Amino acid sequence: MTLPALAETAGLLAATGKGLLAMDESTGTCNRRFAAAGIAQTLAMRHAYRELLLTAPGLGECISGVILVDETVRQAQADGTPFVQIAQEAGLLVGIKVDTGAQDLAAHPGEKITEGLDGLRERLQGYAALGARFAKWRGVFAVDGRRLPSPACIDANAHALARYAALCQEAGLVPIVEPEVLMDGAHTQQRCQQVTEAVLRGVFAQLARQDVRLEALILKPNMVIAGLACPTQHSDAEVAEATLQCLRRVVPAAVPGIMFLSGGQSGRDASMRLNALHQRPGSPWPLSFSFARALQHPALDIWAGQDANRAAAQAALVHRARCNRAALSGEYDTAMETR
Repeated sequence: MTLPALAETAGLLAATGKGLLAMDESTGTCNRRFAAAGIAQTLAMRHAYRELLLTAPGLGECISGVILVDETVRQAQADGTPFVQIAQEAGLLVGIKVDTGAQDLAAHPGEKITEGLDGLRERLQGYAALGARFAKWRGVFAVDGRRLPSPACIDANAHALARYAALCQEAGLVPIVEPEVLMDGAHTQQRCQQVTEAVLRGVFAQLARQDVRLEALILKPNMVIAGLACPTQHSDAEVAEATLQCLRRVVPAAVPGIMFLSGGQSGRDASMRLNALHQRPGSPWPLSFSFARALQHPALDIWAGQDANRAAAQAALVHRARCNRAALSGEYDTAMETR
């Protein structure tokens, strides 16, 4: 795929008024969420749940693309219709998570390195043949008051993200570059901003070194938020101001779109902060969302593994997507939660 075609796909992903549904949880993560909801942790139940998400009526009104995992991208409905085709017919671009997870970073206790580069070129070619148009790779950064993340952790994950992105563009897939500064811990919002800026500087330096074309990628960062255990939590407006300041300092204007992850935020908090971001003028980039739990959680609880709850669960998913669509124009209000 040519660079203009990749840039066009990136623009479609970041389309005004739409975001991404990340349904790319690993088997282990999905099973843990099922266990918490009292759902059997089986392949059949994962298949049923992901089919429920993909076939939600009206999802394409608010969602531009879906991020799948290897298990899901190869699955089909009972009538043989591939999940990829179902997504495409709903107007959704298909993406695929291609990292193989975070492992301990040698000689750096408490830090992780994301793996999956071995054999990635061939895997990307296979996913493109299945109909994928974009891919995702996540690097994670733990934070404390002073020590973490180390320069070694930032360098290692930034290099992996850049090599992944270059391989994606070679294979004709738009890379979603996801450097996540984790919310776990008691660090302040100021410390989160300091670390996020350092991580993003490292990532864009490595992207340039690997000759990745910025106009053909999507950035998926965290918002600048104090750690969950920090005694001082900031208003939505303060989160928006710190986040935009951070991004303006570091992210090149050539990036066609920024789609925030939700991390450990509730669906309502994520929507409120996304809304606050769109009530502040002057962003050089389209700002949108690529949420997993913040979109799925109500639907999962309602479904509870029971087919009789399918329609209500799908309605809950689409409701959360519509809340976030409203936030993209600064029109979200918590009153929407009761409608």
